[in-house]
Amino acid sequence: MNIIILLVVGGILGWLASIVMRTDGQQGIFLNIIVGIVGAFLAGFIITPLIGGAPITSGAFDIRSLIASFLGAVVLLAILNLIRRGSVR
Repeated sequence: MNIIILLVVGGILGWLASIVMRTDGQQGIFLNIIVGIVGAFLAGFIITPLIGGAPITSGAFDIRSLIASFLGAVVLLAILNLIRRGSVR
């Protein structure tokens, strides 16, 4: 059950991050899910220890972990845009 919740929340966070970074038209739902989940892992290692709390990948669904995962997805999209285009946008 935890994997299903992670897929749904990762998809929503990836979609929101792609809207913020203006890459929503270039990605499909599958890539949004991938970006959300990888962003959650990235945030679990980098952002979550800085703000405290538990990462979303461990099953903690509080506001801090959701914000950290969202920021991780935005950072991941910024890195991908930098590699692809040479600018963050």
